[in-house]
Amino acid sequence: MLSPPPLQAFHLVIAGLDPAIHAAKPVHSIHGFTRGTSPWIAGSSPVGTKDRAPYPSRELLPGRQNNARDIGALYLRAEDAENAVSVGNVVREDTILETEDLTKEFAGFVAVRGVSLRVRRGSIHALIGPNGAGKTTCFNLLTKFMAPTRGRIVFDGRDITALKPADVAQLGLGRSFQISAVFPHLTVLENVRIALQRRRGASFDFWRSKRILRALDDRAQALIADVGLSPYAKALAVELPYGRKRALEIATTLALDPELMLLDEPMAGMGREDIARISALIKSVAATRTVLMVEHNLSVVSDLCDCITVLTRGQVLAEGDYKTVSANPAVREAYLGTGHS
Repeated sequence: MLSPPPLQAFHLVIAGLDPAIHAAKPVHSIHGFTRGTSPWIAGSSPVGTKDRAPYPSRELLPGRQNNARDIGALYLRAEDAENAVSVGNVVREDTILETEDLTKEFAGFVAVRGVSLRVRRGSIHALIGPNGAGKTTCFNLLTKFMAPTRGRIVFDGRDITALKPADVAQLGLGRSFQISAVFPHLTVLENVRIALQRRRGASFDFWRSKRILRALDDRAQALIADVGLSPYAKALAVELPYGRKRALEIATTLALDPELMLLDEPMAGMGREDIARISALIKSVAATRTVLMVEHNLSVVSDLCDCITVLTRGQVLAEGDYKTVSANPAVREAYLGTGHS
């Protein structure tokens, strides 16, 4: 059986489609988890939240000494979560993504070593470092395209370490790639509409008339307008200039309505005009969601980012705002080499 090209597989995943068989996976199939409908934050129980009372993974019995795992299995109200940092898998309300001792080894080579990362909700957070520092490997671990050798990943209060890429995408974590990953021989409108199809939860749209999908056109056109591509809506993606393709990829990611967007080198290969356009787009996107980005253009990082984590040789070297990080002697040495100040 033929499989889609690797860079296009993620767009099948985020549309709820299995890249191997092109079969849709309904949103509601992920452990019964329903986003945006409940005031409860998931704890360590694998059962998802619905509009109901807290649901522990096993009963807390009166007269029994309940251990930390019992307590951690509860779903805590959002206003209580900030005071429950150490309970189960619940993270602080202001933290949307957290990793603990994240490590990835390849036959003895350690690409990512003990990375503990905390991304604040509503921020633009940059992951920077020299080539080979482990930035893209970190992204692959966070989006589950790679399984960690050890460590833990918590997204929006839920441990996602063992989940699959389609599962984390449908929970609200969307990603773009270093190389533009759009369907080149579909139009701009069709590319965005594919991402929107995820909401239909239907597995066999490919057998049905295209008229079924036209109900998604208004939302697709709105997203296209948001990224400045309205004049190109009917153009084939392959005909777009490089900077416009990057904007299209951001539109397809936005179509998933992610709470956290991971952008892998969004400015790579762009001229000054495109950089200014995409920077403005990212700033606009971040007004309503969280952005984690890998970026080599330090002027872009300084203009956009609230917090910066510096990686080198797979480890966290420094963290803070741009002024703090750029003044760090270890960071200067990692970028410029020994002996520079």
